[in-house]
Amino acid sequence: MGEIPEGKDLMDVEEVARRLGLVPATVWRWCREGRLPCMKIGRSWRIRAEALEDFIRRSERPTTLEGELGAFLRVPDNVLAIAQNTQFLHRLDAAFLKVAEARGGLLVKFYGGDAVSTDELRARLVNGGLDVERLEREGRFYLRAERGPSAVRAKELRQLLSEEAGSGRTIWVTFDWAEQVDLETMLRQQQALTEVTNSGQLVVKTALLEEVANGWPPDARRRARTAHSGTIWLSEDGLLLSRVRPLPEI
Repeated sequence: MGEIPEGKDLMDVEEVARRLGLVPATVWRWCREGRLPCMKIGRSWRIRAEALEDFIRRSERPTTLEGELGAFLRVPDNVLAIAQNTQFLHRLDAAFLKVAEARGGLLVKFYGGDAVSTDELRARLVNGGLDVERLEREGRFYLRAERGPSAVRAKELRQLLSEEAGSGRTIWVTFDWAEQVDLETMLRQQQALTEVTNSGQLVVKTALLEEVANGWPPDARRRARTAHSGTIWLSEDGLLLSRVRPLPEI
């Protein structure tokens, strides 16, 4: 495939077709069907370079959890992860951070309200295939204790952005809901996280167990999903990835 010229953010259908080695009619069909995110300027379609790169990653059909997440996650992003049990929760953590490593990011795992030690947390990530010792030595991975209740998570993220200002690195952050919190409080906190995420180079994953989500009424589950840009479900039945999309025009 050809490379996108430096500084070339918007491409027309013919440019995309040349890059992918396809006829323009195929790209036009993708645009009309909504498969390839694009915008219409006058009578012509225009495709952002970042949207095309995301489309290509999604089309590569990865076969590992890390690969699936790598094709799904974007920058910035604020996703909700729901795992069937703690084993799947740990697998999601490790896979998410391996994607961050592959993309050259700064990896941060927040912890709090958890009975396990930091050594056990590291061991879980190592078992998931993350080279924690090397990443810590390189200054690319941090275990960070939450300094208070989850209500201050947005403040923690702003502090991270301040510390990394000018580094050029994307910050990949994973939180877990280790404390009991009512749904309204959670939604307010997640909205604050979304606002911070959209203001910088952040990818944030907030994870909880399926039994917690199943205890919410249907309307609450819908509100929780739409409070994030995407949702990840992982269980013994498989992996489900979904995105919140704007309501199409009538």
